[in-house]
Amino acid sequence: MDELIIGKKYTIHSYKHNGNIHRSWDEAILLDIKEEYLVFGNNKTKVTEADGRTWKTKEPAILYFFYDRWFNIIGQNKKDGIYYYCNMASPFVMEDETIKYIDYDLDLRVFNDKTFKILDKSEYKYHKMKMNYPEQIDTILNKELDLLIEAVRNKEYAFDEDIIKKYYEMYEQITKSQK
Repeated sequence: MDELIIGKKYTIHSYKHNGNIHRSWDEAILLDIKEEYLVFGNNKTKVTEADGRTWKTKEPAILYFFYDRWFNIIGQNKKDGIYYYCNMASPFVMEDETIKYIDYDLDLRVFNDKTFKILDKSEYKYHKMKMNYPEQIDTILNKELDLLIEAVRNKEYAFDEDIIKKYYEMYEQITKSQK
């Protein structure tokens, strides 16, 4: 793995199980290096879909990518509080200054009051059949989804608002110093 540098810009590539690119983000600034995960920040970042369409994110986000967990967490700083979008995904790899992972369709949306909803179950079932996900992947993802929900309930990782606010401040300081 490349040497990781706090404040450095990286890109993100999300793939599907069949190896095809799913989506990419042109910027994620490294904020913290932990034993279990890396923390990045971005804002108004260009996102490119597999079909070439592009759009920009709307608000500042703090992103957690895990070495050994089958999910990643995006904390979104909206006007009425922090919301989370969690992707069920393979652990990431870092290659050529790019964070890479396989997206497995299932998502967990966590609202500012910490209620949550599991999203895209039908998309997961469709891709599981179409791309022939091994049974082992299905077992891992269901177990990891349970662990993710438990983390929401226990306010672990990004789900502790004090920690995520600290990362927002850190992100703002880094981006101001880079201008």
